[in-house]
Amino acid sequence: MTAGLWTNWVLPGIWITVQLTLYSAALATLVAFTAGIARTHRSRFVRFLAGFYTEVFRGTSALVLMFWLFFVMPGLFGWALVPMWAAVLALGLSYGAYGAEVVRGALNSVTPAQREAGIALNFTPWQRMRLILLPQAVPEMIPPFSNLLIELLKGTALVSLLGVADVSFAAYLVRLATQESAQIYTVTLVIYFVLAFLLARGMRVLERRTKAGIGITTTPGGAR
Repeated sequence: MTAGLWTNWVLPGIWITVQLTLYSAALATLVAFTAGIARTHRSRFVRFLAGFYTEVFRGTSALVLMFWLFFVMPGLFGWALVPMWAAVLALGLSYGAYGAEVVRGALNSVTPAQREAGIALNFTPWQRMRLILLPQAVPEMIPPFSNLLIELLKGTALVSLLGVADVSFAAYLVRLATQESAQIYTVTLVIYFVLAFLLARGMRVLERRTKAGIGITTTPGGAR
C-alpha cells in the first residue's frame, strides 16, 4: 500500500470511524441513562414507555434502522439526513437500548437500605437518584458499558454501506485500487484492535476513578 493511499484514504477513514464512535456513544449514553432511569420510575406508564422503547430497539437491526432513516424517512416526513448523521442516530438509538438495561440493572442492584436512607433524610426522588443511587450504580455500569462501546466501534463498519468514508470503506477502496486484499484487510483488523484496546484501557481508568470516588479501591487487574 502506497503512502498516497494511506494518507488520502486510510487516515481520513480512521478519523471518520473515531468521530462516528464518539458521536454515537454520546447519543447512546444519553439514551441509556434516560431510558434506564425511566425503567425504575414510580409511574407504571413511564416504565411502560421506557420498556417499549428498549424492547423495540433491542429487537431491531441497526443496519436496517440505518437504511430506514436514510432512505425511508425523507419520503415519509420530508426530513433528509446525511449518511453520517443517519448512522449516528441509528447506532445511538440501538446501542442506547442495550445500555438502558445496564443502567436499570445497576440501579436495582443498590441495596434497598440506601433508598430508605434517602427517604428518611427527606430527599426528593431526584436527590436520591443524584446523590445516592447513581454514585453507587455508575461504577457497576462501566464494565458492561466498556463492552458495548467496543461493540459500537465495530458496528460503525456498517456505515460503509451508506458510502460513509470510514476505515472499512477506505479499505474497500484501497482493495479496488491495488487488488490486494490480504494486506489492507490485515491492516484494517489491526486498526480496529488498536482503537478497541485504547477504548478498553480508557474505560478501566474511568472505572477505577469512579470506584475510588466512593471509597472502593481496586487492583490493576480489577479485583477489589
